[in-house]
Amino acid sequence: MDTIHACFKEKIGEVLLPGDVFSIRLSESGDGSIKTEKIICGPGLRRNGEEVQVCKSGILRHKQPNMYWIDSQQRRYVPAKGESVIGIVTAKSGDIFKVDVGGSEQASLSYLAFEGATKRNRPNVQVGDLVYGQFTIANKDMEPELVCIDSCGRANGMGVFGADGLLFKVSLGLVRRLLAPQSEIIKDLEKIFPFELVVGMNGRVWVKAKAVQQTLIVTNLLETCENMTSQQRQTLFKRVAEGSL
Repeated sequence: MDTIHACFKEKIGEVLLPGDVFSIRLSESGDGSIKTEKIICGPGLRRNGEEVQVCKSGILRHKQPNMYWIDSQQRRYVPAKGESVIGIVTAKSGDIFKVDVGGSEQASLSYLAFEGATKRNRPNVQVGDLVYGQFTIANKDMEPELVCIDSCGRANGMGVFGADGLLFKVSLGLVRRLLAPQSEIIKDLEKIFPFELVVGMNGRVWVKAKAVQQTLIVTNLLETCENMTSQQRQTLFKRVAEGSL
């Protein structure tokens, strides 16, 4: 395993470009059999036989035990099954809602894909509403399909939301930082204002604070965090909290 992962580990944290290739040479055991080790290739990496090719520019990341991916700053979203996103209802066609999720085509959302929805008890969804849902179908050959319930039929935080608040877009790299467990950015922001936050994997973020001015401040701080180091961010947040900005 060390032999297979060595070529990856020495590049962790470095910037890689499309076209870079990792060669995976499988080692033979004492009895002549070939040992196969499982490597999970995340976004930005594509496996081809005994090679792993880089198809996005960005920084190579690693998660134990054997997952690797490219952390890039792309803004174009490609739907993936199981990801939770923020969508905008654009049309209603029969029993199906059309939802803009920021991808190359719109996703479909059934009126039965809400908690407690039946043919008689339809959800109150209007064109222009924001919905937080999860992809059940997402591949290049089929139309993406959203649901607003989990496997147990519960909403679990999904559904129509955002009567007030502000919706804006950030890069997918910043979204992953915001959704990380114990996110430092969220912790630092909570020290300034109390606010509500919804983050979608498609790069859309919804924010609501007590006042419109506070909502705009939180929005501007989140957008500024994209190209800041941890020290620069903490200095800026401290100045905002002290009221010097």
